Amino acid sequence: MIQDSSIATLADLLRGEVARLRPGQRLPSSRAIVERHRVSPVTVSRALARLAAEGLVVTRPGSGTFVAERPRPARAPRPADHGWQAVALGDRTVDPAGLTGLLTAPPEGIIPLGCGYLLASLQPLQALATAAARAARRPDAWERPPLAGIDGLRTWFARAIGGQITPADVLITDGGQHAITIALRALLPPGAPLLVESPTYQGALAVARAAGLHTVPVPVDDEGVRPDLLADAFAMTGARVFYCQPTFQNPTGAVLTGERRRQVLAVARAAGAFVVEDDFARHLGVEPAPAPLAADDPDGRVVHIASLTKASAPSLRIAALTARGPVAERLRAVQVVDSFFPSRHLQETALELVSSPAWERHRRTVRTALRDRRDALAAALARELPELRFEPPGGGMYLWVRLPDGVDETTLVEAAWREGVLVNPGRPCFPAEPDGPHLRISFGMAASEAELAEGVRRLARALATMT
Repeated sequence: MIQDSSIATLADLLRGEVARLRPGQRLPSSRAIVERHRVSPVTVSRALARLAAEGLVVTRPGSGTFVAERPRPARAPRPADHGWQAVALGDRTVDPAGLTGLLTAPPEGIIPLGCGYLLASLQPLQALATAAARAARRPDAWERPPLAGIDGLRTWFARAIGGQITPADVLITDGGQHAITIALRALLPPGAPLLVESPTYQGALAVARAAGLHTVPVPVDDEGVRPDLLADAFAMTGARVFYCQPTFQNPTGAVLTGERRRQVLAVARAAGAFVVEDDFARHLGVEPAPAPLAADDPDGRVVHIASLTKASAPSLRIAALTARGPVAERLRAVQVVDSFFPSRHLQETALELVSSPAWERHRRTVRTALRDRRDALAAALARELPELRFEPPGGGMYLWVRLPDGVDETTLVEAAWREGVLVNPGRPCFPAEPDGPHLRISFGMAASEAELAEGVRRLARALATMT
């Protein structure tokens, strides 16, 4: 994988070289730059593209890259006064701080045990390239798609869910996060209560808070959300929506048992409420996954979210919202107003990928790799940090680790960073007060099982400095 940091480093070196040359002078050839700086041709190409975008160089096909004419220095503008914006903006309603940290790649030297995507070597990059090329050759590749999504992709998602779901029930969206946003905006007005698992996916909490919703926690144990407490929460709040991840829950990895699945649907039925089922990790199962709640829902009570992003590549932002009854029309209305429709080319690429034999081969590869990585991480934690408690998940890419009482997880995360390993604090996953200190440790992005073990050793050193 080409690292952005390598491209940025080379671009800085080339800027210095450009500064020493006169306008019109030719830079060394790409081959010479590759040999001098020991980088790949793609890194050179992207670094030169950055300089061209900055107006520092001009590329002439067949001739080379030349220093651009330097513009005449402009008169220094007066300092801008942005003070008026504080009054116009008012209170801050959207706080992306936690998500920004999750989405920003750590610098070189930091072992990434806090990332929610697969390592590049585990992504189906060749299959995606082939799928994208085939999609681009379609005559209508850049035309407007049907507003609900292209037929073949909707059919594939409907078949994957099963039950009574039909392609007409499926709405294609720009990734799972977008699907969550559409669902919560369509189902609830600002100020309404939203029941959520505790702990839960912090991206869903961020969406709810940005929409002005009041999140109400419902505790999760090793078998998933507790139906008795879910019934209590509906009764106390009058809520009409429950957001959950019944399969390989983020962050705990819990799978809602069969009996509890029936109970959750019964509780929602008694409350006259919707269940938003975020099925993000279905294709990341190490062990077989149970059928979605939506497959056993004859009355359209479940709004189902399925995503391809986690199991493929971060930029394949394709997901599906499935719903039946009047709510489906409301979901479509919100999508149209919000973003019109997802890119047709990206939809066609996704369809080419999941329809090819490479998709099932990729799923088998990922299943084996995640199992081996999960076991390696669990073994390293048991060896280096036996005082920590966790339950190895049956799918997904996280271990949810309970820290000893009294350990400040924020301080530990900072100490771990200084030791060279990135882990996630548990506190942002709780909609209210947590039941104790936790860490969420990912095994999807580390370079190898050996790097997972080294990351745990660094984490042990960090904890030792505190205790």
